[in-house]
Amino acid sequence: MNIIAWLLLGLIAGAIAKAIYPGHQGGGVLGTIILGIIGAFIGGSLAVFFTTGRLALAASSLSIPGIIVAVLGAIIAVFLWNLLNRSSAA
Repeated sequence: MNIIAWLLLGLIAGAIAKAIYPGHQGGGVLGTIILGIIGAFIGGSLAVFFTTGRLALAASSLSIPGIIVAVLGAIIAVFLWNLLNRSSAA
């Protein structure tokens, strides 16, 4: 995928994940895109792991199933980000 598609997938996945995930998440548009792109890698890698049984670095594609996998990965990324922020603020 080219960089424009990655940015678009990251924006869509990050925005949906932040809307679904409860509570307040900061970061703005750039943070949303970065968490979405990280989520696409997390979701894509988990999808490859569960279908093939091998752990490989993969990414989601710009399709409906790809967006769903990327959103699930972005929710995981938002959860991990909140854990890191909460532990460093305490």
